[in-house]
Amino acid sequence: MSRSKYSVILLIALLTACSQPQQLKTVAQVETPDSAFNLDLSYQTFTLDNGLEVIVHEDHSDPIVAVATIVHVGSNREKAGRTGFAHFFEHMSFNNSENVPMGANRKMIPELGGTRNGGTWSDGTMYYEVVPKDAFEKLMWIDSDRFGYMINTVKQGTLEREKQVVKNEKRQRVDNRPYGHTSHVIKKALFPTSHPYNWTVIGDLEDLQNATLADVREFYDQYYTPGNATLVIAGDIEFEAAKASVEKWFGEIPAGQAVDPMPAMPVSLENSQRLYHEDNFAQLPELRLTFPTVEQYHPDAYALDALGEVLARGQQSPLFSRLVKGSQLAAEVSAYNRSEELAGTFTVRVRGHEGVDLDQAYQELQQALMDFEAKGVRATDLQKIKARQETDFYNGISSVLNKAFQLGIYNEYAGDPEFYKQDIANIKAVTADDVMRVYHQYIKNKPAIMTSFVPKGHPELALIDSKKADVVEENIVAGQEPEFTEEDADDFPRTATKHDRSEPPIGELPALISPAIWEAKTDQGISVAGIVHDEVPLVNFTLRIQGGQMLDSAGKNGTANLVAQMLEEGTQDKTAAEFEDAIGLLGSGINVSAGTTAITISGNSLARNFGKTMDLVTEMLLQPRFDADDFERIKNNTLTDITAAYGNPNSIAQKVFFRKLYGTDHVAGQPSIGTLDSVNNIELDDIKEWYQQNLSTQLIQFNVVGAIDSSTALTALQSLDQNLPHTEIELTYRPAESPSTTPQLYFIDVPDAKQSVLIVGKQLPAGTDFKAIEIVNNRLGSGSSARLTQMLRITKGYTYGAYSYPIRSEFYPGAFVASTQVRSNVTLESLDILKDLIGHYADTFTEDDLAVTKNILSKGNTRRFETLGQLLNALNEVTRFDLGHDFLEQEQALLEGMTLSDAKDYINQYIDEQDMIYVVVGDGKTQLDRLKELGYGEPVVLDRDGQILDY
Repeated sequence: MSRSKYSVILLIALLTACSQPQQLKTVAQVETPDSAFNLDLSYQTFTLDNGLEVIVHEDHSDPIVAVATIVHVGSNREKAGRTGFAHFFEHMSFNNSENVPMGANRKMIPELGGTRNGGTWSDGTMYYEVVPKDAFEKLMWIDSDRFGYMINTVKQGTLEREKQVVKNEKRQRVDNRPYGHTSHVIKKALFPTSHPYNWTVIGDLEDLQNATLADVREFYDQYYTPGNATLVIAGDIEFEAAKASVEKWFGEIPAGQAVDPMPAMPVSLENSQRLYHEDNFAQLPELRLTFPTVEQYHPDAYALDALGEVLARGQQSPLFSRLVKGSQLAAEVSAYNRSEELAGTFTVRVRGHEGVDLDQAYQELQQALMDFEAKGVRATDLQKIKARQETDFYNGISSVLNKAFQLGIYNEYAGDPEFYKQDIANIKAVTADDVMRVYHQYIKNKPAIMTSFVPKGHPELALIDSKKADVVEENIVAGQEPEFTEEDADDFPRTATKHDRSEPPIGELPALISPAIWEAKTDQGISVAGIVHDEVPLVNFTLRIQGGQMLDSAGKNGTANLVAQMLEEGTQDKTAAEFEDAIGLLGSGINVSAGTTAITISGNSLARNFGKTMDLVTEMLLQPRFDADDFERIKNNTLTDITAAYGNPNSIAQKVFFRKLYGTDHVAGQPSIGTLDSVNNIELDDIKEWYQQNLSTQLIQFNVVGAIDSSTALTALQSLDQNLPHTEIELTYRPAESPSTTPQLYFIDVPDAKQSVLIVGKQLPAGTDFKAIEIVNNRLGSGSSARLTQMLRITKGYTYGAYSYPIRSEFYPGAFVASTQVRSNVTLESLDILKDLIGHYADTFTEDDLAVTKNILSKGNTRRFETLGQLLNALNEVTRFDLGHDFLEQEQALLEGMTLSDAKDYINQYIDEQDMIYVVVGDGKTQLDRLKELGYGEPVVLDRDGQILDY
């Protein structure tokens, strides 16, 4: 997490000490190149005697409150030999505290109808929650106890459990995925061993294992002090009430020792270094060039941000033009600056097609940079960057949590919440000359760390003269992880306080109603629905064309996906680059994607630019370019994407699971992207034929939310309505053969996998009551307080997370799915737990479970319709599945009326473990033989496409 590119926030602030009279300062507007930000936001601040800086922003639009605590300690404060400790401590902080029961932080907040999490980056740690307003006081009790009263409760059992959880997170995010070790290799090479950025945030496994209780105490005492943090409260709360609550709950926390600020520590390289790694999971070669740059908020950081966009974003960027479109050596390129608190880096990344020699890619990269030098910076590129600024700005303040993040980050790292003004000014001030200057100063002919990550067994693809990188692969051995016992005794010393720190009561929650939905039909049959929401001057929309992959011809699965990609490649009157410029200059975003049952065009724009944005959508649909060269490039890139997925254990598991659940011939059993064989069969004429036969007003559902009314939306659709075909195209329900009615276990071998991916599930028949399943699934696998995560993560330490959920479709049977990724040497043990928890769920589901579920889901609705994205998702569900305008009231009636007997009936009907299949992707040589002990016979061994192997 660092200062985001071009996503800045308009914040109106006054920093005052708590002893001074509170004053309020507002700014009506800040000028931008083409328009004004018209907002009336305000916030107030005060500082407690112990040094905690507090910011309060009132937003009474939804009955929710967000709280963010930013602690100014990240991995840059760690010591060599104790790397990863800031992140590890974040995990420890969620376990116990003196006055809040053990585990309540993870369980209580969801059960109050809220969400909670934390995050650690190089320079800081953040804890955050969003709760219904009635839970605000209870949240302050929990948060303050975690911050100021947790250290006495830390015990060895909890320490050992969290070590396992964090190590599982590292395996999932780093060790068991393609290119996961790249950051580690670059940091070790670029930063000296004495530099705080020499190690990754998650750290080294050996360091994590060696962490002691004394380390935890030392870290807490040194950095978790009020003067080293900012607390932000945003939402439906009055300032005086918030201030009184903060003073009560946080005011008695001792000030502790002061934390000295760290000076900027930029680095330099005398010579380039070339390093390579044979990646066990990567199927494609990847080259990265990393240059040292400047710290955050440095004047050059803004021009470097712009340089990254100019070099690699868009059809006309030098890297895309040369490597993706020209030589077609790469499927993907990117360039970006990352300026952090102490230092910065500029990265150029090229992911080649299968078998590409990275020396060739490097030569083309150098030529692309020469092209850039010769042509310079297009004025249009800077105009697009600045046009996006306003849209990104409003998107960045669309939720109270985002507002809290931005307020806190500016205060803690720039020293002033009002730094938004300088941030905006710095972005606006970047010129083409600035971009060229920083290119010459930091990039051209400058030393870099050059990393080649190549598929295992293919070191010849790496840059010539590269040295083998020092990557330590974990050897996971059965029984090597220490056993631990969770200690829940409260025999720890308690801190004396003036205020009573017992649990406060819950407040009152106002009644909720469904958002007001309007619906209409155009003359030629386009269905239209919308929700007016004018808190920010933005519009979000989706144009859903029913059919998608369902309409692909036999043997040519993936056609709809290619059609969707081709629609973004320009029109008859505009090349792909010209079309991209037209969108960018509006500050809008248009994305086309294909799924099993639809092609969807998603858009986001400023309200004043909605009409022009829809003109481009109309042009895209009525006059697609369908250029032959673009088609060949996109087809090749798609084949590369399919190949890359063979190296991702989670992708393999998902693909094989649905093939076995629905059958290879069923549309739901085939990946919507297609297969290597099917995509190779598709020609440009197939794309044109699909477009001509399957596009009709009768299949279109247009949904829009934001600061426009129905007449504006309908006007924007007139040309599309008049000029698209309006023929009837029949889409029929497609039943699937049900799998065996006895459990079946499948296994796919990924040699040396550090984790096993487990997916369990079954089909759900037509007529399934999905809302009922969501209700009864809540205590099984919906979130951190549910059984799966509580057992597999909290009790056993086997995983980073485990979840279950229903999947809904209008054209074929749905599915119930449970999934997790576990340490490989506990694969069988984890399967046994899944089998037991799911198999005995109905028997163990109690009245208390039902009461907790009702509380979570009913109160959770307070957070359900806050942002445009949330409103659009709800509207899409309503129109896709014909839920009715009073869908929320219907859901509430079902929830409130559900009895324990009803819940058990739903569980037995829809979550019957004996109807489920099990798919495991992991290391065959260590895990396969053990799996027969699950009791479901010999595992059926499959290849990565789901075909049976002789093993």
